[in-house]
Amino acid sequence: MNRRKFLRMGGTSVVVSLITVLAHGIQSRSQQLTGALAERFRRRSQEAEARGLAKPFKGVTTDGEAISGLFPIRSTGVSTVPVRRAAEAFLTTLTPKQRAKTVFSVDDPEWRKWMNQHFYIRQGIGFNEMTEAQREVSFDLLRASLSAKGLKQSRDIMRLNHTLGELNNNFAEYGEWLYWITVMGTPSNKEPWGWQLDGHHLVINYFVLGDQVVMTPTFMGSEPVTASSGRYKGTTVLQAEQNKGLGLINALNDAQREKAIIEVSKTRNNSVGEAFQDNVVLDYAGIRAAEFTAKQKKQLLDLIGEYVRNMRDGHAKVKLDEVRQHLDETRFAWIGGTEQNSVFYYRIHSPVILIEFDHQTPIALRYLERGQPTREHIHTVVRTPNGNDYGKDLLRQHYQQHLHPHMH
Repeated sequence: MNRRKFLRMGGTSVVVSLITVLAHGIQSRSQQLTGALAERFRRRSQEAEARGLAKPFKGVTTDGEAISGLFPIRSTGVSTVPVRRAAEAFLTTLTPKQRAKTVFSVDDPEWRKWMNQHFYIRQGIGFNEMTEAQREVSFDLLRASLSAKGLKQSRDIMRLNHTLGELNNNFAEYGEWLYWITVMGTPSNKEPWGWQLDGHHLVINYFVLGDQVVMTPTFMGSEPVTASSGRYKGTTVLQAEQNKGLGLINALNDAQREKAIIEVSKTRNNSVGEAFQDNVVLDYAGIRAAEFTAKQKKQLLDLIGEYVRNMRDGHAKVKLDEVRQHLDETRFAWIGGTEQNSVFYYRIHSPVILIEFDHQTPIALRYLERGQPTREHIHTVVRTPNGNDYGKDLLRQHYQQHLHPHMH
């Protein structure tokens, strides 16, 4: 009896030992994979930066030369004090170590180091390493800078990144808190400064000079665009941008549509102004808004507003006034179908704004057909052409006025 009992116990302990050894083996294997994956991600990130930053910043242009005089330093009459206070409150919560990796000078190339792709190794402090209190002040910064719509859309994109983690059972690469914040310069009422939010399908660059704000480049997208299951079931993004775009192309008459539609079938990704495309040379295409009726112009402005109104209302109004001044020069171009369920790309392009909307081919959703653009994967990009992405034209003028020794 004792002998049997001993053997049973011994047998159990052998099994337990074997399970423990196997578990350790699996764990170390997964750590190795993570290490190899991390190394691959690091290398791809460095290559993207080396290519993307090989040339100094010039900005989006139609012919390689930026038009000057479009963005004067002036007072908008819309206070940026709430944004400054929120940024200062955020900075006070950082430890010295966190601060060292989160704060950069206002003319640092860090501005240009953003990427939509999930593998990109980012600077700053991640929401995944923040305390609850730090997360709260981070959202306060977004709340002070964005409209209610802009804040909700940003949060919903983060939530849908969690949904993607659920669908792929992969929270190492996708998740709600895999987003990073950096601060450029020192928050100030007079000196230039700004902040950046960077992560998968959500990138916001927010430059401040006095009471002027430039919130580009901004990238908002998602895959999937709607959560049909999981923690955030029912969350959906970018539907107004999609549906109002379709509404505009269908508001055009046949002659107008012929000018607007540059390709009738969409077979690939068409977006051109994404990460590391700061100097893209992009000629105008499509139809000029000068050829629109008053009603169509109103529809176009409403569509542009869907993007611009992610900023706080006062600054959105300032930007939309600027867009209005160049409305007749604004082009609207379309690729793809115009039916209710079509996939498509559209571009709105003027001297002061570039907006792209793109139904992309699937990357992470494995149940979708490879290589076929889908409504379940959307990219949108907003840029300020002619040298004022990241507020760089304002920064340049500020340096000229104040004779800073180091102009970038």
